[in-house]
Amino acid sequence: QVQLVESGGGLVQAGGSLRLSCAASGRAFSSYAMDWFRQAPGKEREFVAAIRWSGSMILYAASVKGRFTISKDNAKNTVYLQMNSLKPEDTAVYYCAAGYPRPDYWGQGTQVTVSS
Repeated sequence: QVQLVESGGGLVQAGGSLRLSCAASGRAFSSYAMDWFRQAPGKEREFVAAIRWSGSMILYAASVKGRFTISKDNAKNTVYLQMNSLKPEDTAVYYCAAGYPRPDYWGQGTQVTVSS
């Protein structure tokens, strides 16, 4: 089992920044690629970004490339999503996940709301 706990969501004005964190624990979590997904009201969950603990893979959705940065701290078993130049359309529940492209484990989600 892998446990994932997100934090860092909140309310921010358009153009602002937020950093999400995902603390991972459990058996063999380091063997999984770590991802961020998001789900806006009335929409399907969508991929945002992914990274391997080795750093050998970093991927972004086209909608966030150049604005969001995924990173990791192996010593803290934590993955981050730095979100800059936020737009109202970035409003969603953001989920941390383990496994790419089809995650096996999910966090509980953290709400990000961007006001215009």
